[in-house]
Amino acid sequence: MAIPVIDFSQLNGEERAMTMAKIANGWEEWGFFQLVNHGIPEELLDRVKKVCSEWYESEREEGFKNSTPVKLLNDFLESKTGEKLENVDWEDVITLLDDNEWPSHSLEFMETMKEYRYELKKLAEKVMEVIDENLGLQKGYIKKVFNSSEENQAFFGTKVSHYPPCPRPELVNGLRAHTDAGGVILLLQDEKVKGLQIFKDGRWIDVEPLPNSIVINTGDQIEVLSNGRYKSVWHRVLATLDGNRRSIASFYNPSLKATIASAPEFKDPVTKEVDQDYPKSVFGDYMSVYVKQKFLPKEPRFQAVGAM
Repeated sequence: MAIPVIDFSQLNGEERAMTMAKIANGWEEWGFFQLVNHGIPEELLDRVKKVCSEWYESEREEGFKNSTPVKLLNDFLESKTGEKLENVDWEDVITLLDDNEWPSHSLEFMETMKEYRYELKKLAEKVMEVIDENLGLQKGYIKKVFNSSEENQAFFGTKVSHYPPCPRPELVNGLRAHTDAGGVILLLQDEKVKGLQIFKDGRWIDVEPLPNSIVINTGDQIEVLSNGRYKSVWHRVLATLDGNRRSIASFYNPSLKATIASAPEFKDPVTKEVDQDYPKSVFGDYMSVYVKQKFLPKEPRFQAVGAM
């Protein structure tokens, strides 16, 4: 069993209707799919992989040996107090935003990642337009909701993660199981070191690396906007004994002041009301709950923010 692979270029030809149906199925049945022929040059993707790997090796790898996850695992092995470290992730991570200070002073790293983020943001907006169309919404609906005003624009971030080799991968998580809080997530994953899994039909399924593909998934806010049609999906990263897994995830999220609710198009034709299980909420309020409950079931998060 494998997640769907979608050829994005076929949206522009005779296969458009079939491709739209495949994308809808990818979201409704899987919550994840791999996008190929997405328009981002392979040369740029190769540079991104190169600069992120070199940055980690030169500026982060040595420091990870003294990190909290390593210390906790060593203490755990000495004490032998349990079966697994459940509340720690074997991950080194930084987040790149337009307005924060980036951790590398390498001109090549900064220029490459700036170019990549520009291209990824454009791709995210194209993906959101496909969601609009598949859900019967007006073109640009999701983008408009996410960008609540001129002063409060949608939040676009890029998380660069590395999962170094772990001496006891059975005792620690690479990244604990969770759903994503926001909108559309675009992942450039490692082509050699596996580890990403999604939860479907009661079991964990590997997301097999596919060269130069972009893995797409949707977060909790798309679940709300779609009135549950496109559900956010549980996923995790396994720790591995060999290899250093690289993961570059970009996320197009609502402004913290954006109000998220099921789209009016889902109104009942008789009652003129949306029959929904999702309360209207401000995304910033949702995030205040999410940061405390990220690795817990998502339904109580919706309930908690609805009570605010």
